[in-house]
Amino acid sequence: MELVKKVYKLSGSFPSSEKYGLTNQITRAATSIPSNIAERSSRNSEKDYQRFLQIALGSSFGVETQLLIMQELEMVPKQAVKSIMDILISEQKMISSLISKLNQ
Repeated sequence: MELVKKVYKLSGSFPSSEKYGLTNQITRAATSIPSNIAERSSRNSEKDYQRFLQIALGSSFGVETQLLIMQELEMVPKQAVKSIMDILISEQKMISSLISKLNQ
């Protein structure tokens, strides 16, 4: 949830021309991460759980790519990207670890 809040705050500083471009993409991808993890709670099998975790992980890599694009385009300060990337990488590691444990 912290990641989602930071992404929304950061996207508020984007140019209005990006409202339907990168702004929309990054906020949707960031929101997808906790949403897919939460949606899993309504499922009964580990296979379903793993599938939703994989979707969440994919969304996290989407957020990462979009942050890197924004940084390359100099749309956001590097420190803002680093702050979000630190959280994002930590989440990616946790999700990957959980997927690995379910595979055992």
